[in-house]
Amino acid sequence: QVQLVESGGGLVQPGGSLNLSCLVSGGTFKTSAMGWFRQAPGKEREFVASINWNGVSTYYADSMKGRFTISRDNAKNTVHLQMNNLKTEDTAVYHCTIDSFEYRSAPAMAIMGDYRSWGQGTQVTVSS
Repeated sequence: QVQLVESGGGLVQPGGSLNLSCLVSGGTFKTSAMGWFRQAPGKEREFVASINWNGVSTYYADSMKGRFTISRDNAKNTVHLQMNNLKTEDTAVYHCTIDSFEYRSAPAMAIMGDYRSWGQGTQVTVSS
């Protein structure tokens, strides 16, 4: 059974930064792509970023490019999302997820979907 636990959310002013973490236990973390999604109140879940199994390939939603950076530490079973220059529209619950397939690329995971498990999420609020 795969478990994902997100942390690092909070309240930040516009223009500020946060670094989210997702700790994964069980499953095939070291050989699976990982992704971050977010969901704002009243809105559909939205893709944020993905990273392939060894961290070489990353993929971002257009609105996050240049502001967000996804990374992973396979020795610690952790994936991170560094978020800079945050905007009020970034306010949402951020969830991490693990790919159902091994060794897929970051774009494939984002575009083709099919995820094995989700974390509970961490709240990010951007407000002055």
